[in-house]
Amino acid sequence: MKMSGGVEWALHCCVVLTSVAEPVPAARLAEFHDVSPTYLAKQLQALARAGLVASVQGKSGGYVLTRPPETITLLDVVEAVDGLGPAFVCTEIRQRGPFATPAEACTTPCPISRAMAEAESARRAALRATTIADLAAQVEITSGPGTLGRVGTWLGSSPT
Repeated sequence: MKMSGGVEWALHCCVVLTSVAEPVPAARLAEFHDVSPTYLAKQLQALARAGLVASVQGKSGGYVLTRPPETITLLDVVEAVDGLGPAFVCTEIRQRGPFATPAEACTTPCPISRAMAEAESARRAALRATTIADLAAQVEITSGPGTLGRVGTWLGSSPT
């Protein structure tokens, strides 16, 4: 169940936005992550449409989280960037070909569709169980205490 690269970029942005109180320009976020400003802007716009970040206009403008990071789940971000639809969509292939099952006999989902629906449920539950705050805490553990504080300082400083 492949997710777009935009999900990764959006998640990283949400995590680093936990380190600041003031808006961060999209260009600064792109510089920090060394990614395409144009592509990152699209992900930030998707997050804004979903109400996860707000775009603040003006000289001191940029992006800020709209909710506490404890209330933003990975599923929120994935759905904002990749949409609400499931990763697998059954096309009723069993109703095709020389041994096609007649449509009227297809009263329940086929075993493949059921298995994929269960996997989708598990995927969504796992994504729903982890928050941006959880990821931020892991950054502090894996990259060292104070990492996000240093990130926040860098993001708030003037661009080089």
